[in-house]
Amino acid sequence: MGNNTNTPVVGILGWEARNNNALSQLGHIPGDIAHPSTFSFPVLYKQIEGAYYETVIVEPSAKVLISMIDAAKEMERNAVKAIMTDCGYNGIFQQELANAVNIPVFASSLLQIPLVHLMLRKGQKIGIIAAYKEYLTEEHLRKVGISENIPVCILGIENTEFSKVRAEPLAIIDVAQFEKEVVSVAKRLIDENREVGAIVLECTDLPPFAAIIRRKTGLPVFDIVTLAHMVYETIAGERWGHFPMLKNGEIGKDYE
Repeated sequence: MGNNTNTPVVGILGWEARNNNALSQLGHIPGDIAHPSTFSFPVLYKQIEGAYYETVIVEPSAKVLISMIDAAKEMERNAVKAIMTDCGYNGIFQQELANAVNIPVFASSLLQIPLVHLMLRKGQKIGIIAAYKEYLTEEHLRKVGISENIPVCILGIENTEFSKVRAEPLAIIDVAQFEKEVVSVAKRLIDENREVGAIVLECTDLPPFAAIIRRKTGLPVFDIVTLAHMVYETIAGERWGHFPMLKNGEIGKDYE
């Protein structure tokens, strides 16, 4: 698990491996958190034994949290520079995970919501597209800094092709159909809440469809990938770090 280069990496705490064709199929789509090419930087995956739908989403497990903390500490010892997770519902563990290590932890894309709120005009709402609406509780929201003063509205994708992940794990997901359904959910979210000024995708399987949601709704769309790239820039960004030293505070001729 060690990081043998000097390149900072982001660690991803994920669910344990299971025989779930539907879920793994989504993971093979570039843009999904499970696909390494999704990120413009090195990532390190760690599967957490005992972490799956029932123990993370339905009934968050203290035992799973302990295992995640142990894995986070191991990642830190191996020179990982920041840690995220592969499910937005892990936001309920955000504070415990962040307090366990000395590197940044961002357990959920929902951490962006307080920032998005400050970007929007007063009275606008933030739309959340979640895997399962019924399990995204007030506690989840509070744990990631979403106060009662931040107006949000939530719709889930539980009635789309995504339902196969839970109900028919060996089924094949019709990705083209799923894309249409995700766009339909986004449009419904806006139709039912005209004040929505931005959308945040909780589900880490949804970033492959963020671009089409932006095009079809005309709204900014935030997800775990937008957050991951922002965090990576803060820990390892060097895009402006190769200019010659400037003397006496003067701008060189090539930069005037």
